[in-house]
Amino acid sequence: MDRRSFLATTALAAAAAAQAPKQEWRNKQSTMSYRQLGRTGLMISEVVSGGDPITLQNYEHLNVALELGLNYLDMAPAYNRGDTERAYGKLIAGSSKRDKVFLTTKVSGLQSLRNNLYKQLFDSLPGDKQAAIRKRATDLIAERGTMKPGYFIDYYPGQRNQVPPAFLSNAMARDYAQKVDGRQVRDYIVKSVEGSLQRVGVDHFDILMCPHGACCEEELAIPEIHETFLSLRQAGKVRFLGLTSHTGPGEVLRKAAELGYYDCMMHAYNYVNGGYVEHAIQQATAKGMGIIGMKVAMPAATHHKALQPVPQWRVDMIHRIVPGEMKPPLKAYLWALQNPRISAVISNLWDETHVRENLGLAGRKVEFAPA
Repeated sequence: MDRRSFLATTALAAAAAAQAPKQEWRNKQSTMSYRQLGRTGLMISEVVSGGDPITLQNYEHLNVALELGLNYLDMAPAYNRGDTERAYGKLIAGSSKRDKVFLTTKVSGLQSLRNNLYKQLFDSLPGDKQAAIRKRATDLIAERGTMKPGYFIDYYPGQRNQVPPAFLSNAMARDYAQKVDGRQVRDYIVKSVEGSLQRVGVDHFDILMCPHGACCEEELAIPEIHETFLSLRQAGKVRFLGLTSHTGPGEVLRKAAELGYYDCMMHAYNYVNGGYVEHAIQQATAKGMGIIGMKVAMPAATHHKALQPVPQWRVDMIHRIVPGEMKPPLKAYLWALQNPRISAVISNLWDETHVRENLGLAGRKVEFAPA
């Protein structure tokens, strides 16, 4: 390499280093493996704690998880009517435990607010305009393939019922967005965050996921989301902005990356829908977004009785991909963790057995067989 090339290469390396986020470590233990959550710089445990099973009667087993190196707690106001946030607050009571974990909460119900605002306008329109809007909404769902089997998976009861009202709002946005009162959106987000801070008993969250459970790209582009986040960040109440998606995760992730102000995303990613979202993951991580895989194990097992039993072909599929005697959900987590673009998988840690089994997957490598 000549001197000019050497200097140019050195300059590029220095520029890249200057842009790289500073890594932030918490609760680092030899029993856990960690990955960087994109441009946030947060070094999070490869397995993180989901909020569904965490209640005021069921949280103390997470002390074992902390001992094993878990350092990321996920919650939302919608989980157990706020009791998940209260339970996490009890878990980390005292400054020493708060300093061991990254805390994430969400703004639950924002989509319902948006849809209700548009529905009020929709109900005031004559029948012919309503019919045209309904057709446009139906066409949008079909064009985007939102409900395509394999891409769409039922992860919880009622999930598919959220799609029609969201796309009805989408179909109206072009002509009626200016009539939607953005102040209600801002007030809703602020009230949600303030309530979460109070229930957990902390002064800030590391990540705010907003929206919670987006199913289409239009839900991300609401201008009041970013504006309100910036205001909350300036007040020291949140640090990074993320979002979550169960439905249409590829579309939502691509839009988040395009907008540029979402730092991370937690979205449905598993061995069934992986082929549909892999390209979006590549695009988003190339722009510095961090990705947490959720609903990773649900094609193989679910705690929702209404969705039981899971189809046998999905269980057989993961057994073919990851040979061996391991439980299907554990194989599903391992499948996702082999993707270096995934920072972590989120897992429901129902009890100490789940804690030890699921956290024991961190750092493990497996060889896949053809599906």
